Amino acid sequence: MTRPTERTTSLNAARRARSLDWLATGPTVDLLVVGAGVTGAGIALDAAARGLSVVLVDRHDLAFGTSRWSSKLAHGGLRYLASGDVGIAYESARERGILMSRTAPHLVRALPMVLPVHTHTPRARALWTRAGFLAGDALRVGARVGARTLPPSRRIPAPLTLALAPAVRAEGLRGGQLSFDGQLTDDARLVVALARTAAGYGAHVLTRCGAQDLTGDGAELRDELTGAPVQVRARSVVNAAGVWAGTLVPDVTLRPSRGTHVVLPAARLGNPRAALTVPVPGESSRFVFALPQGDGRVYAGLTDEPVATVPDIPEAPEEDIDFLLRTLSGALATPLERADVIGAFAGLRPLLESTGTSRSADLSRRHAVLTSPDGVITAVGGKLTAYRAMAEDAVDAAVARAGLDAGPCRTQALALVGAGTTPTSAREATARLRARYGSESAAVVAQANGDPDLLKPVAAGVTAAELRFAVRHEGALDESDLLDRRTRIGLVAADRDRALAAAREALAAAGPATRTG
Repeated sequence: MTRPTERTTSLNAARRARSLDWLATGPTVDLLVVGAGVTGAGIALDAAARGLSVVLVDRHDLAFGTSRWSSKLAHGGLRYLASGDVGIAYESARERGILMSRTAPHLVRALPMVLPVHTHTPRARALWTRAGFLAGDALRVGARVGARTLPPSRRIPAPLTLALAPAVRAEGLRGGQLSFDGQLTDDARLVVALARTAAGYGAHVLTRCGAQDLTGDGAELRDELTGAPVQVRARSVVNAAGVWAGTLVPDVTLRPSRGTHVVLPAARLGNPRAALTVPVPGESSRFVFALPQGDGRVYAGLTDEPVATVPDIPEAPEEDIDFLLRTLSGALATPLERADVIGAFAGLRPLLESTGTSRSADLSRRHAVLTSPDGVITAVGGKLTAYRAMAEDAVDAAVARAGLDAGPCRTQALALVGAGTTPTSAREATARLRARYGSESAAVVAQANGDPDLLKPVAAGVTAAELRFAVRHEGALDESDLLDRRTRIGLVAADRDRALAAAREALAAAGPATRTG
């Protein structure tokens, strides 16, 4: 077995260069993983924690694709329960509990969610949704997630409904239904934490390194920064390229579905203390959510529309934006207008082709692990919440196919970087930093080196110290990595413009040991 040489969790340009130099010596690794979204990063961590030598590559960056465009929810699968898919609902509830209690408690917290009930709300719908929330409570109990982690759902009176969601129309308001789900501080940060934790177990993480040709025993890669070819020999290969999986393994057929969100000022919705849940008219198990994010932002989504093409960065079409504003406005005192939207984003779900289903909203969210005739294993489908289970299945398949000498899966009890006990020094950091970096928040503050200006927000609450930490420890190689993935500044164009100079300064301040040439 080829043994990696580094055990630090820090990712940066210098470590990337060392990994490329090591690959140039021609080793054979146990596992090559193509695609560094939540699935690929989860697979790399699972395999590395079992003692396998691992190379994780991505043509772009960590969380470049679908994994940064989610609703930022670690949800319990209530929608799947409503559609009768009890298995996937239970899996979601179980994996949500693992995230909240062991894997990433610093990145996932309980989010109160309010569904208002007005006098015109059909009684059958109110009873149906209440039954659904009670079933969700049963799933939570079955998944052994305690009420301290996620409180049970309950009916609430109109005054409390308005206190939690002030923008709701008060006229005819009978009350609301309060439930709780898991909310990620940031989906892209989860991916970065997975990749860094994998690196701590010796995995080689290579962003800007695209797969040109994939076989069951290796791949030809291309260093996207230099154009140089990189040959990787591997005992097993996993394709985790998400919506691009079919371009690497042609016999995998996907039906991508677009999920669009809009970014709204929290003040426009009365600075809500809970997420607002609004049923989609005419649908029994679809909802639009307005999810408070902190730093004065609310993300509102979600659409579910089939797409024919797969661009690197999907656009949020006007018809999706209109749908979201119209659906949300049905529950509000003052309808939303297009001018209220300060940003928008869209992601593509890598759903498997299914016969007999015309709507992407009806396609199964189950994941699949497929093996092509030449031995490439493809992990596709699924949901962000259940990435860990998907990764376990993929590594099991790789181990079995190649006869790898691997230990058992460890990820059910494996904490990610930042999830450890918070040291006293970290407790002096702001609550915002602790919520994003956990036990590493003191290390972020240390990037300021005593300069208070570097701890002041440059945009959307993000500080220059965070940008420096991202370059030195989180593998950020350029401005886009910093503004669009390590932070989410880029979701609002005006914020991005304000932070651009600070991003450039962070890259320059990193020094030749950690930045790209």
